[in-house]
Amino acid sequence: MRQRAIWSAVLVVGLALAGCGSASDSGKSTSSDGKLVVWDWKSGEPFAKSYLEKAKADFKKKHADVEVEFVAQPFDQYYTLLGAAIQSGKGPDVMLFNGGGQIRDRVDALVPLDDYVAEDKQRLAGWEAFAKDGKTYAAPVTLQGYPIYYNKEIYRKANLDPASPATTWDKFVADCAAIAKAGSKCFALGNKEGVGIQFWLSSLGSTTLTAAEYDAWIAGKRDWNSANVKRIFQTWKESGDRKMNSDGANSTAMFNDSFALFQSGKAAHVMGLMSDVGHWQDFNEFLTAEKLGVMKAPVVTAGTTPSLPYDGGIGYAVAKWTKDPKVAADLVRSLSSAEALKAFYADAGAIAADTTIDVSAGGPAVSTIVSELKSGKPALHVALSSKTLDLMGRLSQQLLSGSITVDEVVKQLAASDQAG
Repeated sequence: MRQRAIWSAVLVVGLALAGCGSASDSGKSTSSDGKLVVWDWKSGEPFAKSYLEKAKADFKKKHADVEVEFVAQPFDQYYTLLGAAIQSGKGPDVMLFNGGGQIRDRVDALVPLDDYVAEDKQRLAGWEAFAKDGKTYAAPVTLQGYPIYYNKEIYRKANLDPASPATTWDKFVADCAAIAKAGSKCFALGNKEGVGIQFWLSSLGSTTLTAAEYDAWIAGKRDWNSANVKRIFQTWKESGDRKMNSDGANSTAMFNDSFALFQSGKAAHVMGLMSDVGHWQDFNEFLTAEKLGVMKAPVVTAGTTPSLPYDGGIGYAVAKWTKDPKVAADLVRSLSSAEALKAFYADAGAIAADTTIDVSAGGPAVSTIVSELKSGKPALHVALSSKTLDLMGRLSQQLLSGSITVDEVVKQLAASDQAG
């Protein structure tokens, strides 16, 4: 499998691009000297080369005299290094963020971009993941979502119709039993990092919570005592109790061991990503586009309607300490420009925030994903704080091992969520 940087958990090493700095460099802002410093975990990757070249060319048209230096930091240290820079009040002019809690927890150190990116609002999707209290703090580069992929060949071996995956949870459980009899696991699951539960929560959210509960969750009015909220965690536990998951889920890394299980045909389904890694392009390489399917989440609560959970994936923001926010914001706009994002889609297989990009040549799976964006909803886990997500990861491992009850899980999560 080609190694790509992942928004959640892959260490980025090496700096393949000429002119990039290193993690040991000072990385200090030097915009007053005609230079902008950018921190990210992407720029050292081979697939980012064409993307950065397009972005730099676009920026050069506006600011020919300003040099841009990309400093690729290791992902597993990225937010620690960024936190130290924020604490000191000096560091890069522009920095890459994941959508959701990681950027929302740090908006005090960022410049609101609404006045600078107004022209891009209609062209790009995913803005909500980079916003807080009505202000936008980064421009989206990719969209990140959580489709349920399935292997059509395993369906055929289990005498299931690959064109008609289950539409209800009960039917899905029955299909999983048929898949097990045919010699495969139902789910490829990696929860060593505690990330598996995040995908599960968001993938099954729209078919377990009512529309009102879903909207309230995203708005921050979460009822952790709701029977439907508990039901999501009950299905998680049920998948373990029924042995629907690949063996040793709590000791299997999602990135990239669980995805490898799916790619190698050892499991029929995986809750994957739609950008970067563990996604349609990777799976096409191993399973072929013809054997890879994308299914809607099975309905758990009657009357609910499945929708694709997605948000802005990654986006660039501007630090408050930069000398000229307008120039730095222009660089952010170049990094999300149409030509740059076309290159990122082509080379990385990412679903770009610019949804006008033609993906038809990528195969049926990516076409299905993009077709569902219009009816998609924000992912439930992205609405939670990083502190609550960390706790949920630990509790999910205990649920799979049988050492905690669903009621105790939601009680602890409610306390963490309400503490902010």
